[in-house]
Amino acid sequence: MRKTLRIARRTIISLFLTVSLNGIVAAQTSAAAASQPATEPGLQRLEREIARLAKVSGGVVGVTAIHLETGRRVSLNGTERFPMASTFKVPIAVQLFTRIDKGEVKLDQMIEIKQSDLHPGSGTLSDLFNKGGLALSVRNLMELMLLISDNSATDVMLRTAGGAEAVTTRMRALGIDGINVNRSTAQLISDWIGATGLPPEDQWSPALFTSAYRAVTPEEQKAAGKRFDSDPRDTATPDGMAALLERIYRKDILKPGSSELLLDIMRRCRTGDARLKGLLPQGTEVAHKTGTIGGTTNDVGIITLPDNAGHVAIAAFVKASEKDGAERERAIAEIARAVHDFFLFQPRAGQ
Repeated sequence: MRKTLRIARRTIISLFLTVSLNGIVAAQTSAAAASQPATEPGLQRLEREIARLAKVSGGVVGVTAIHLETGRRVSLNGTERFPMASTFKVPIAVQLFTRIDKGEVKLDQMIEIKQSDLHPGSGTLSDLFNKGGLALSVRNLMELMLLISDNSATDVMLRTAGGAEAVTTRMRALGIDGINVNRSTAQLISDWIGATGLPPEDQWSPALFTSAYRAVTPEEQKAAGKRFDSDPRDTATPDGMAALLERIYRKDILKPGSSELLLDIMRRCRTGDARLKGLLPQGTEVAHKTGTIGGTTNDVGIITLPDNAGHVAIAAFVKASEKDGAERERAIAEIARAVHDFFLFQPRAGQ
């Protein structure tokens, strides 16, 4: 009996070590792939096409795309940092779901919205607040954050997730060094505009932001915008964001139900129809999140290819562009279509 127990213990320990080592090897393999250029001739051609299409944006473009079934990838400026804008709501959601999975937060937990919670870029919550006595569930606030990119909902969810530092710490725990979350959306927007001297957060209000932003001169705003483009805070590398999307898809960082709920909300995203989805065949499923501020236009997500050709995680960022938003969006749409078509017709290497 004792011999049987000893064998059972050794078997369990062996299985545990095998799973742990496999996870370490997989992470190392993924990191190595992210840092190496494509060697397959077809992928090299695709990278050159992405670089050509990127010129339409009038800015600096960063793209990483991973065919999730084969691990084949392409990248342009994959290790360069780009302002995430509202795409930072994806890592916020991951940390929030992590707390939900641990039982520290509940989806049906009600949260009271205060006057100080109403931040720039939040028409929905501002309208609801006028009715008084506003309290919404975590589930509802998360949908507002991801579906319509409501900034007030986002900052409440960031607080509920444990704050910006907790989000970045979670990214590091996942082995993702290319994502930094540092500020609330209200502070981020204020820094981009160049508004200074804001009081403590519990004194914020819509009237305060309006007054502070009106006090900034056009010259001050232009200088603040240039500083924003080179600020390492709230930035991501295309490699880092694509890696996070891949982990979400594989459902190995959250409980399956949480992973599926996050993907379901992202599939219903109501912003950015002219970006990743802009030139894809009608009906193509894309679970994504957009981001826009100043010269930055982004879209990150997972594209489902037809005919069982697999899925593509793609992070597309544009920064420091002086062209209008439509041209930046066109660049993202053209790149997404090129990536879509390549992996649709060549779902395996050597085809």
